[in-house]
Amino acid sequence: MQLPADFITQMERMMAPELWHVLREGLAQEPSVSIRINPSKIDLNEWEVVLSDGVVPWCEYGFYLTHRPPFTFDPLLHAGAYYVQESSSMFLHQVLRQYVTEPVAMLDLCAAPGGKSTLVRSVLPEGSRLVSNEPMRGRAQVLEENVTKWGYPNHIVTNRYPKDFRKSKQQFDVILTDVPCSGEGMFRKDEGAIAEWSLQKVEQCQRLQREIVSDAWECLVPGGLLIYSTCTFNTLENEENIKWILENFDAEVLPVHTEAEWNIQGSILPDFIAPVYRFIPGLTRGEGLFMAVIGKRGERSEETRVSNKSLSSLLTPLSSINIDIDYPTALRYLRREAIVLPPDAPLGIVTVSYQGIPLGQCKNIGSRANNLYPKEWRIKSTHTPDYEAILRHT
Repeated sequence: MQLPADFITQMERMMAPELWHVLREGLAQEPSVSIRINPSKIDLNEWEVVLSDGVVPWCEYGFYLTHRPPFTFDPLLHAGAYYVQESSSMFLHQVLRQYVTEPVAMLDLCAAPGGKSTLVRSVLPEGSRLVSNEPMRGRAQVLEENVTKWGYPNHIVTNRYPKDFRKSKQQFDVILTDVPCSGEGMFRKDEGAIAEWSLQKVEQCQRLQREIVSDAWECLVPGGLLIYSTCTFNTLENEENIKWILENFDAEVLPVHTEAEWNIQGSILPDFIAPVYRFIPGLTRGEGLFMAVIGKRGERSEETRVSNKSLSSLLTPLSSINIDIDYPTALRYLRREAIVLPPDAPLGIVTVSYQGIPLGQCKNIGSRANNLYPKEWRIKSTHTPDYEAILRHT
């Protein structure tokens, strides 16, 4: 990996020499592979994670894998049985378990492609509602697909800019601002992140991040929670922004429980005492991440508590007759090809499942079944690999 010269200079200036050495060595290592189970579809007492290389310690549904399989060709991924997510990002699970213990209205302001949003929806107490927003239309469509496949009620996707939420005067108990950043934490997974990085981008991101936080703060109730995160290492987008928040808003930074063996680091600024959480490749098993939990001072009274009226699910319940299909048929279905169901399958609308988990619907006309899988979700590759199970029902 060829790191940008300006990035090296920046890290040498910001980090202690020992930590920078660890990070540089870590960036040269192969990234880990991890998935997060959907607890509404997979009971871990009844399923085995075949390729498991250990549990992600800060997320009970997270598992490291021994290697990266061809996920595209696993029907259970398309069924929303699990999500391929970088393990450091799953630290959000630890935050929500500690601080969100009653139903809330929550906003994920910059949510695509949906890793953190699907995690959030799995963890929020029953009766909560989640709005997952993505300003970019194309990315919002990907977000909607992943949210729909995850399959939880009271979860909607929006395509708005942060300022639109401020103007609407909508209020939320919890807001996640996983803000656009310079992407330093993705260097070893994405060569494009290296090519796009510059000091100018760091400065631009810092300005944009402050705009997003300013808009989000207006939508947060007194006593509410703002979760700030980036996937970058520099202090301008991280500690300096937390300082700016504390200086400009009635805010406090809240601690999150961690274990020493997780090797999660605090601030790299010697005079910064607020509790923040840094994931450093080479120390923690995952990619680069920075997270801080910020409370908005004030009491949440009955007048300010956000109403949690039920919202319609994006996922239409698959209430028709359910037919389980084998792997080759599931792959044809996910490519949106016509499939043939067993002779005893009823005519009409039928739900097809793989290992008991619904994939979608088709219309059985006897000689074949017309495929109703959304065209934009289909697997476009015609390659069929030797199937390697990631999850197996026991």
